[in-house]
Amino acid sequence: MKSITIHKLDPELATAIEKIVQTTGLSQNKVIKKLLKKALGLEDNGGPKRDLSKFAGKWSKEEADAFDESTANFEQIDEDLWQ
Repeated sequence: MKSITIHKLDPELATAIEKIVQTTGLSQNKVIKKLLKKALGLEDNGGPKRDLSKFAGKWSKEEADAFDESTANFEQIDEDLWQ
């Protein structure tokens, strides 16, 4: 694993990290790694998150079925146009 050294953290950032360390009981290293993963959209298993529902919302099954039904004709190919 790669190690990274960060120089000259501004006091506000250092204080915020230290508060998280004190409230969670985690080491600075673990807190910083968790913050980086969250900021980069990575899950704890290292894979990218695929759930965008907090940005785009979620459809119910009925809404998804209605969308599929209303766009089904987009799947049809007009053979006369492709000759």
